[in-house]
Amino acid sequence: MTSLALPKSGLTVIPPAAFVLRSRPLREHTEMATTSRFSDDIWVLTPAVHQVHKRQLSLHFLTVPIQFRQTIKELFFALLVIDLPPGHMESRVVTIYGRFHQINQFLVWVDQRGGMALNALTPQDLLDFQAHIKSERNSRGNYLSKLSSVRLLWQFRSKLTSDTMPLDPHSLWFDPTLNGRRQMSQARENRTPRIPEQVLAPLMTWALRWVEDFADDVLRARNDWADLLATVPDVDRTRGVTTRRLTALLSEYRAEKRSLPRVGRTPKPIQGRALVNLNHLAREAGVHQETISQQHMYWHLIQETLDEVGLDNATYLRTPIRASLDSEPWLRAVATHDIGTLLRRLQSACYIVIAYLSGMRDTEIKHLERGCLQQWCDEDGEPIRYKLTSQAFKGESTPLGIQATWVVNATVARAINVLEQLVPAPQRLLFSLPPLPKSARGRELNQDTNSRPKQSHTTVNDINAFSAWVNDYCAERRRSDGIPTVDGRPWRFTTRQFRRTLAWSIARQPGGSIAGAIQYRHHSVQMFEGYAGTSSSGFRQEVEAEQAFTRSEQLCDLILAAAPGRLAGPAGEEAEARLKAIAREVQFPGKVIADPKRLQRHITRHDPHVYPGEFVTCVYNPDRALCRRAEADGPSLQHCQPLTCRNVALTRSNIDALRRWLRQMEERLGDPTMAPYLRGRLAQRQDEVAQFLADNNIPKEANGGTANDHG
Repeated sequence: MTSLALPKSGLTVIPPAAFVLRSRPLREHTEMATTSRFSDDIWVLTPAVHQVHKRQLSLHFLTVPIQFRQTIKELFFALLVIDLPPGHMESRVVTIYGRFHQINQFLVWVDQRGGMALNALTPQDLLDFQAHIKSERNSRGNYLSKLSSVRLLWQFRSKLTSDTMPLDPHSLWFDPTLNGRRQMSQARENRTPRIPEQVLAPLMTWALRWVEDFADDVLRARNDWADLLATVPDVDRTRGVTTRRLTALLSEYRAEKRSLPRVGRTPKPIQGRALVNLNHLAREAGVHQETISQQHMYWHLIQETLDEVGLDNATYLRTPIRASLDSEPWLRAVATHDIGTLLRRLQSACYIVIAYLSGMRDTEIKHLERGCLQQWCDEDGEPIRYKLTSQAFKGESTPLGIQATWVVNATVARAINVLEQLVPAPQRLLFSLPPLPKSARGRELNQDTNSRPKQSHTTVNDINAFSAWVNDYCAERRRSDGIPTVDGRPWRFTTRQFRRTLAWSIARQPGGSIAGAIQYRHHSVQMFEGYAGTSSSGFRQEVEAEQAFTRSEQLCDLILAAAPGRLAGPAGEEAEARLKAIAREVQFPGKVIADPKRLQRHITRHDPHVYPGEFVTCVYNPDRALCRRAEADGPSLQHCQPLTCRNVALTRSNIDALRRWLRQMEERLGDPTMAPYLRGRLAQRQDEVAQFLADNNIPKEANGGTANDHG
């Protein structure tokens, strides 16, 4: 790798003054004349990035080895102005930014090996780079992304005037007979870990406590602190006025047996006149701090009070703590130096609630603005549904994003209301850094650096700090409801995990499958409506993917735990025949597919169209399905009629669930206060379920026995 590249002929040289963002829509109030040109050493991409939480994005070409600088400029100019080779898709600006760093890593590696031109690369060089990337222990997705970025130097060879890669590295890095399909399918697989249930439950519990209970105390403390900072000292600095006001304040401290405020903070109270927070006392008394600190005559008043009530371990506000935890105030009081931390913890709690209960992506949450919440009310004026409006970007046809809506519950609505108080007007975006009061301007809030929402990594750090606060709080008070560790380590939260976990949770609920149609009729459809949003990259597909994965697991259990006569119901025999056919495929002399993932792939290829659920198992046959619609290729949950459909089979767990439901209905019918209409409907449903069991020779009680021993 020592030869120099020669310029190509027949290609148009890019003018030095060409605007690199000329094909990209710019942010509002941005003029093209102010944007970067081809000859610049730094291309600022931020004017073409429309996601408000993204910070400065720039391509720094001085970091590129000089022999490759012109080539990489031409490549990224083509990407940005959308001058693409046939078959190459347009890339987002943020994606192009990431590609730059991945390609530059390759070029720096080539330079360190003495390479002077791309066209001098040999197949062995490319194989060595692949080995180098593997040695870094990247994730599978990052590994494939880096290789695909480097391949752009080959794919864009018709756009480069001086130097190109001499061969397509794809044939070296991947099996050409697969055309990269196997490798890329692994990259597209959702590898975001879901939050473990033992972690999610306490996290959501504490987030809800903050949003529903603690928020008012924190917001009132912030406002009280702002009011105190806004206190204007009396212009009269005469000895009589100062003495009278200071004496009245110190009398309050003695009457309330309240310790004097301390400068800074220490775990234990420390006596000492020099440690008294005179500035805070002056604000409370409405006098000038210099007056009481410079004149010795006032010290004896403070010392007398100090001797009587002592010195506190910090400076606390007088804001009353109204929220309680186990019949005790959740905080003793709010310290002034803790206000900023408490505001960020409150904002993190709001984020957790919104992210998990709405299914919104981080980008969509960061674009929530004041006034984004709308509510529908019934004829009595009571709210019945809430709708959030934000901007969606992923999967949309424009980098500007589109307006999308999410139907949410009252808890999310409460979190939005808290945020609108936390980030006061005129600040527009609800996930900007919480502003703090400024002493110089009184109640005016410091928003100089907080007008933009947090970046994603800042949000991640805040969520993990919230989790750490919960555990510190519980340890200090010897509580047992902290957030547990996983494999001996604190769980590391990311923003993507909430959407992933919600999809999993919906898919695993009874209402998320055909089996839930009896008790949870339309429940899954309503959840889709609430969580999917209106953007083209909605949540429905992710939930459906989770449901398919769940069904594979359930089928695996049925297949691997085969037993004769295990299924009852109208379609019980057919279900057993279908499962037996798959069992023959996965079990034969000398070999059994025991690996769950392999078995799931096998089931996907040979789908028996059996859909296990909590109350019934659907053995789908379109000719007799009561739920069938013309456009459907499987059972339709919202049209399921499980008590009359001939496609229904019953497992032992289905029968147990139906029996439990019968007992619950009997208990509810024993309530003498139930309205007559509800009693009639419930009694009718009880009779229908009991008759369904009787028609299938299944007793209502487990100890009754059956011909097929399903009880």
